Amino acid sequence: MFRLFLIILLTLSIDAQPITPLKKIKNLNPNKIALGRRLFSDTILSADNTISCESCHQFNQGGDDNLKSSFGIHAQRGDINAPTIYNAAYNFRQFWNGRAKNLKEQAKGPIENPKEMGNSFEHLIPLLKKSQYKTLFDAIYQDGITKENIVDALAEFEKTLITLNSPFDRYLKGDKKAITQKQKEGYEIFKTKGCISCHQGINIGGNLYNKFGLMKASESKRLGRYEITHKEEDKYYFKVPSLRNIEQTAPYLHDGRFKHLKDVIIFMSHYQLAQTITDDEIEKIIAFLKTLTGEIPETVKSR
Repeated sequence: MFRLFLIILLTLSIDAQPITPLKKIKNLNPNKIALGRRLFSDTILSADNTISCESCHQFNQGGDDNLKSSFGIHAQRGDINAPTIYNAAYNFRQFWNGRAKNLKEQAKGPIENPKEMGNSFEHLIPLLKKSQYKTLFDAIYQDGITKENIVDALAEFEKTLITLNSPFDRYLKGDKKAITQKQKEGYEIFKTKGCISCHQGINIGGNLYNKFGLMKASESKRLGRYEITHKEEDKYYFKVPSLRNIEQTAPYLHDGRFKHLKDVIIFMSHYQLAQTITDDEIEKIIAFLKTLTGEIPETVKSR
């Protein structure tokens, strides 16, 4: 109940515009960006040279792979939906259960996960040192190829993956014609129904945890934060996902149970908000959500 009180308090305290436009992350190193981009798309990171970061986070698919769960080496299937890499730099934690505190820490996970890339840095680093990567790393890092430098380069590149200039961001910046009247009404419904209590801020989510099935118990094989803390009160608490580019990132929720936005909205209305919702309201919310699609970042437009 205390967590529910905090969510309600947050809702009541939010100002008239609880969402802020995306902005570029400044002061990034261009050489690290170029190196990180190359690593991100290179299957050398996986143990059998078949899987890259881009395999699950595709730039033309909303920053994910549009699968219920992703495939790793040896065609192994994961058990959780791959979140988008777009705008991940603005998440307060990484992974659905928040086990990584930043992009660098996150980058280590898939490389060493036996169901994803199935590799180890002890195996990977000697391979990189025998490749063209040695020259690239030596030109940037005094200590050359190390575990920390690999994830540093990946994180630097990922900080460029910001989808700027969505219609809604342009609207927030003063262009009142950037979205339609129907979309404006959808935004108002989004706020009055309480969706805004979890989906707000610069990333329209990604900045807090919430219980999956807050108002009504919901089936979930994954346990969220409990998997990390082993505290009973953390069961089914997941990082709230960003809604940016949401029309491109189906299927939805941590287990990919829904293919369509309409089904997600109905589910969230009942299980998270205990709200009734009409077909007209759903249609207008979907229209609003489609205004959150931004431009493909410059660093990956050519791919």
